[in-house]
Amino acid sequence: MHLLAATPGSIDDGKEPVDLGQTPADVVIISAADSELAALSDARGQLENPSTLRLASMMHLMHPMSVDLHIAECASKSKLVIARVLGGVGYWKYGAEQYAAQLHTACVPLALLPGDDKPDEELRRLSTVSDADYDALWAYCVEGGPDNAQNLLRYAKSMLDNSEKPSAAAPLLRAGVYWPGAGISNLDAAQSAWTKDAPVVPIIFYRALVQGAGLHPINRLTKELMKEGLNPLPLFVASLKDPVSVATLEQVFTTAPPSVILNCTSFAVGSPHSGDNAPSNPLTMPAANNAPIFQAVLAGSTEEAWAGGLTGLSARDIAMNVALPEVDGRILSRAISFKGEAYFDDATECPIATYRAQGDRIAFVAKLTANWARLRKTSFENRQVALVLANYPNKDGRLANGVGLDTPQATVNTLHALADAGYTVEDAPSDSDVLMSTIMSGPTNWLTDRAEKSGGETLPLDIYKHHFNALPFDAREQITTRWAAPEEDPFFTGKGFKLSIFTYGNAVVGVQPARGYNIDPTDTYHSPDLAPPHNYLAFYIWLRHVQGAHAIVHMGKHGNLEWLPGKAIMLSESCMPEAVFGPTPHIYPFIVNDPGEGTQAKRRAQAVIIDHLTPPLGRAETYGPLKDLEALVDEYYEAAGVDPRRIEYLRREILSMTSSTGLDKDAGLSGEDEDSDLAKLDSYLCELKEAQIRDGLHIFGSSPVNDLERDLAIALVRVPRGTGVHGDASLIRALASDCDVDIDPLDCEMGQAYRGPRHAMLEAISTDTWRSNGDTVERLELLAMEAINWQKKPEKFIETAPVLDELHKTVLPNLRTCGPSEMNGLLTALDGKFVPPAPSGAPTRGRLDVLPTGRNFFSVDSRAVPTPTAWALGWKSANLLIEKHLQTHGDWPRTMLLTAWGTANMRTGGDDIAQALALMGVKPKWDSANRRVTGFEVLPEGVLGRPRVDVTLRISGFFRDAFPQLISLVDSAAKAVMALDESEAQNPAAARAKREGNTSRVFGSKPGAYGAGLQAMIDERLWADKSDLAEAYLEWGGYAYGAGVEGKRDRAGFETRLKQTEAIVQNQDNREHDILDSDDYYQFEGGAAAAVSTLQGHDRPIYHNDHSRPERPVIRTLDEEIGRVVRSRVVNPKWIDGVKRHSYKGAFEMAATVDYLFAFSATTGAVKNHHFDLVESAFLEDDDTREFIAEHNAPALLEMAQRFQEAIDRGLWTPKSNSARARISGLLEQ
Repeated sequence: MHLLAATPGSIDDGKEPVDLGQTPADVVIISAADSELAALSDARGQLENPSTLRLASMMHLMHPMSVDLHIAECASKSKLVIARVLGGVGYWKYGAEQYAAQLHTACVPLALLPGDDKPDEELRRLSTVSDADYDALWAYCVEGGPDNAQNLLRYAKSMLDNSEKPSAAAPLLRAGVYWPGAGISNLDAAQSAWTKDAPVVPIIFYRALVQGAGLHPINRLTKELMKEGLNPLPLFVASLKDPVSVATLEQVFTTAPPSVILNCTSFAVGSPHSGDNAPSNPLTMPAANNAPIFQAVLAGSTEEAWAGGLTGLSARDIAMNVALPEVDGRILSRAISFKGEAYFDDATECPIATYRAQGDRIAFVAKLTANWARLRKTSFENRQVALVLANYPNKDGRLANGVGLDTPQATVNTLHALADAGYTVEDAPSDSDVLMSTIMSGPTNWLTDRAEKSGGETLPLDIYKHHFNALPFDAREQITTRWAAPEEDPFFTGKGFKLSIFTYGNAVVGVQPARGYNIDPTDTYHSPDLAPPHNYLAFYIWLRHVQGAHAIVHMGKHGNLEWLPGKAIMLSESCMPEAVFGPTPHIYPFIVNDPGEGTQAKRRAQAVIIDHLTPPLGRAETYGPLKDLEALVDEYYEAAGVDPRRIEYLRREILSMTSSTGLDKDAGLSGEDEDSDLAKLDSYLCELKEAQIRDGLHIFGSSPVNDLERDLAIALVRVPRGTGVHGDASLIRALASDCDVDIDPLDCEMGQAYRGPRHAMLEAISTDTWRSNGDTVERLELLAMEAINWQKKPEKFIETAPVLDELHKTVLPNLRTCGPSEMNGLLTALDGKFVPPAPSGAPTRGRLDVLPTGRNFFSVDSRAVPTPTAWALGWKSANLLIEKHLQTHGDWPRTMLLTAWGTANMRTGGDDIAQALALMGVKPKWDSANRRVTGFEVLPEGVLGRPRVDVTLRISGFFRDAFPQLISLVDSAAKAVMALDESEAQNPAAARAKREGNTSRVFGSKPGAYGAGLQAMIDERLWADKSDLAEAYLEWGGYAYGAGVEGKRDRAGFETRLKQTEAIVQNQDNREHDILDSDDYYQFEGGAAAAVSTLQGHDRPIYHNDHSRPERPVIRTLDEEIGRVVRSRVVNPKWIDGVKRHSYKGAFEMAATVDYLFAFSATTGAVKNHHFDLVESAFLEDDDTREFIAEHNAPALLEMAQRFQEAIDRGLWTPKSNSARARISGLLEQ
């Protein structure tokens, strides 16, 4: 028997290997902490007869070649090696293992010490010094300080020459007050410099900075806070998990209650992983006074690297100082210092680095802190609040955008809640219709009539220029270079800038201005990093400096501020989000299932997220013609074997009806085998009926009630959660088990005849025909609706009982708490207080830990992506995808283009990346202790049993910002596959790499820019044919990413990849949204299709996969998905009636759906004539619906008619009836 060996691979993050060039010495000490290296360098200089010493930063020993060089040239020829491994073996896997193995061979003693004060048995096992020596060395490191540093070196020397050992490590103060000039001090030293009654602002930082003389940024920050009229309180801690440090903080906070806390420590006290036991966060203890906590970053990278690029921080810094601190609810501010080489120590052959304060970043953090303190200190009646509504596309029918949210009603609710809380709110609108009527009477982003409209506010030119001229030169230059003088702005009148801002006492409501693509679209659509126009700045200048807003609230996902050009993270003063928004307190109600785009606002616009619930979800059920058709199908099967003539008539009737409505195409009927087609149709109708669709929108501050609550609660427990057993089991599966149903209701062929037991309760639940598996699933769903209200559970329902208990004990109470918690969270943030953190994700995908909403969500530990769970789904989905392609097209797929979004991969733990790796034949490797991805293995051909797929990733801009290590992982895996000696038939990527020389497989938008470039093209009608849309996709996406390549312009390489693409892949991970209610799908999926079709001269298959149930991925084509969504949701009276509950925003949702349907028609061949026919009939032909739109959102009705007419004019749609043409023409003539 031969074992097939996988080929191990390491992740190349693009950093060049470093040759430290060190010569052997008596003692070698490696540390990740520059402050420790600085202390040891200084300590060596204080000793009379020191051993020879080499000091090395672990950050210079991350590359495998660097490790190998250092071991060979220095460590293996030295006498003792000590390494402090922060985070354990998993954080320095190659290094720890190689030093242990090679030094054991060389008989050089090795001590691998934890980088903190927590024992690590794995590090101890790999060490070769005695336990006594190990503990002594570690104690010196843990206690720190000059004396212990010297004694560490003395102790190491005694291990080599058997000289007298120094005294044991002397404990140093683990936490306390520090004051510039006084050093380690007490509260009196700080208070003597304070201003009476000024807000207290603790600065929390590591004790190591005191030990290693790294206090420059702390000193500068202290001084800057005092300039802002605040009382700074610098406090050093061993860590936020250290009991002594926690007790010290409690004592100090009790004496001097903080208003705002600035935290400079890394990592998190809490855990991003569900189910972990984590200690409580000491910064949220009662003594902390509910102070908001800001993360001020002491970056590990250099200022030169930060200033010269657009990435902002390294992947390591993002994990340690951004992603993990968000788990504790900290608000990201800025990087206040960077590492710089202070001097080169010849004696230790080591560059000694220290933190260098960055003056203007410290000033920004101080001003941001002062503004939050001012927000908290200002009385309710004097507090100024701005509520900002998004608007894209820039049409009057699409004002108040907010995904899944009735944004106008949410705004009205918020105004009334502010009034009830004591804010000065005057003449608040009574409902959303009144609010939207007021907004549309004033200037909007619709260019044609904005300047002429009355209402709104005007910003005089002199005030604008005063604040504009105060901006950094680079920011002013970008704006004036593109948009010329302020007077040239189309929204400028002789009196100033006309602004869509409406005043309600001390609260204002404004419509966020457009990015500028609508001003000169033909010239700007190829500018992914377009600077905002003058009117954009004028809007925020009015809010910040004329109104004097204490806080700005952006209502709902999402606006465009956080997507303005600039650094990905840790912005500079010239980055557009900062230039526009400044150090303003920022609060952002945001849908809980979108961690990625919410995280963008947190990281680029210092936002506090107030997450809100998803819309109510329920079964699509059946309706109208589908219901009639279902009855015919049931009648057909009942007549089988009984009445042959009746069967023949019914068969013709059924097939005629499906053909006339296009249902035959959507259901995939071939027309070759009528019996097979009828079975397919039966299954398809069942699947449509059981599809999950939204039933209306969420209203911020309100929880769903009655049937909406019931249906959403069932949706939340339909799939397994957590362990998937007992109370976490699927309710539908539990009912099936207790009813002796012998199929899996979550994974069965719906159209197959059901031949299992028929429980009396299922018999009694419905009088409809019970024939198929689909009928059985429907009865189980109906029983679930009854079961949720059972006063007494049936005795034998032992599987169902614990699920219902959990539903009533936890799920329903959390669901009912959502609405009140959301408004309470918003008011808490507006009060300048701490908003607790919470995980994010799709609740109906098993993530009930995200409830209740109303908290400041965090995302994921980016180092642990993809997770093992994601890998299991990705592997399964990849294999199903390959099987479907093989069955449909008769050959293995060998080249695919896959879209990877940051949001989706945050939500799922990396499904898309796992699938991409699986297609390549590569599996991630994880460190079992900390769940980090540490590398990968290339699976052998024999394991795969099929060719490797050459995968190209088109990543989103946010993915680029949030997951640099995943880019490195995919790039490294792709290159490892290309380096294999395999045949071209088995490994096309390797053959192409040899021929072409270009190994880039990850592409995205320009550094600092976001999007795929199609939205402006579609919205502004800038395209003549599909090739224009392809051009935009290629232009915006033609930047290569990978090891050492951060957005290199490589359109030719991108085109080459797309010319070779055999299939396009897009995954959808939940059913809380669909393909026709987001522009991202048509931009990325449709844009890719247009580009591939244009470059190759013919269409390629497009797969739109359903990952909403992780244990059961479903592979569908885009054509199948479009038909499924149109029939189950878009033209379904249940959905239409649901959005009609929401007045203006309900009509908005219909108009948006038409836009997205049109865009898919423009970019792909997936939208057929009958889809347009169905939608036009449902929205415009239906008198009640048309009149509803006209009454509540007249612009949306006109925009729909215009879009339908455009589809006709472009030849995308030939209406089935002349009446549709006449109806559209009539609306356009009104």
